[in-house]
Amino acid sequence: MILARKPPMDRIFLIYVGCEGKMSNQVYKEDVVYLDNAATTRVAEEVEEAMKPYLVEKFGNASTAYGYGEEAREAILHARCRIAESLDAKPSEIYFTSGGSESDNWAVKGIAGACKEKGNHIITSRIEHHAVLNSCEYLERLGYEVTYLDVDENGTVSPEELACAIRPETTLISVMFGNNEIGTIEPIMQIGRIARERQILFHTDAVQAYAQVPISVRRYPVDLLSASAHKFHGPKGVGFLYVRDGIKMPSFIHGGSQEQGKRAGTENVPGIVGMGKAVELAFADMRARMRRESMLRNYLMEKAVHELPDVRINGHRVNRLPGNVSMSFRGVDGASLLILLEEDGICASGGSACNTGESRISYVIDAIGVPADYAAGTVRMTLSGDTTREDIDRAVASLKSNLRRLRD
Repeated sequence: MILARKPPMDRIFLIYVGCEGKMSNQVYKEDVVYLDNAATTRVAEEVEEAMKPYLVEKFGNASTAYGYGEEAREAILHARCRIAESLDAKPSEIYFTSGGSESDNWAVKGIAGACKEKGNHIITSRIEHHAVLNSCEYLERLGYEVTYLDVDENGTVSPEELACAIRPETTLISVMFGNNEIGTIEPIMQIGRIARERQILFHTDAVQAYAQVPISVRRYPVDLLSASAHKFHGPKGVGFLYVRDGIKMPSFIHGGSQEQGKRAGTENVPGIVGMGKAVELAFADMRARMRRESMLRNYLMEKAVHELPDVRINGHRVNRLPGNVSMSFRGVDGASLLILLEEDGICASGGSACNTGESRISYVIDAIGVPADYAAGTVRMTLSGDTTREDIDRAVASLKSNLRRLRD
């Protein structure tokens, strides 16, 4: 018998009963403040409605020749065109995947393998998502050489240091667009120009940035770009990799001829449809949403600095994602603080949702030089278009009272 810890009386939580995997109904009342949108977002109602027909009535396999298959192919093409338009790309440059991690793996390993005759050197940063870092470590075991660039106290990669790290055998540069833990936006334009001038392919993990800030592959000199639907109110288990036309990209999954013969497997039609709808919604009001989230982000940072003792704001104060706030509190345990916040109905995280259960001090927080007495007390709050000023006030009030409890 596995039981969740007893929930507060004013809320109902998911509880496991027995080993059969049976669960009670999961109910979250409206008074819960969800501030972990960098981990995942709520699926938009319009996205859910768009997906439903392709789960039941329009269930066809896109590889079949009859009507059901044609419906599926048309839906996939529509989503591909919508995503391509959002990036100023061509539909032929969009490849559907299972999400950001697969896209990162494909980009890093695929280019490394395709360019092996030219060289075996890759440049990345120390604060990339583990999907990139672990791919690079895998390649090192195969004999590739990887340069891991340091970042400054804001988490920013230096274009000058990157340029100095380039060798004749360098084939790929991979630097994320915006950091998932501290929100810093990297100098993608400068890095891309250096890569283009030196004829080196450039990949950016844009999982946190795509649909949050404008990205045009006509403007940014990017060759490959990764994205994931569940970061912008789409479904989990689907994403895409942009690959600039003319790049010889090897197949990542072998089998059928799906995705121009590059990524085998029956397409996740409902997921792709949902992602296409989520893109449509995200780009319809992006500018207004960016302004609103940035204002609330700044309000949260200012309120934290003025009302909470012994706090550091992590990441660049200006060049950062609209909804990302990372804070470190001196002399407290971040995991304990998160439990107390959750008891108050505040959902936040300590950093990357992909590394829950690992070391309390994040490698990103360590890389930017946060002092040890602050680093263990790191909390990340990430906003969405649903976040309100009242949500921020509640979160700061909870932080204030619970920091007092932990320090007393």
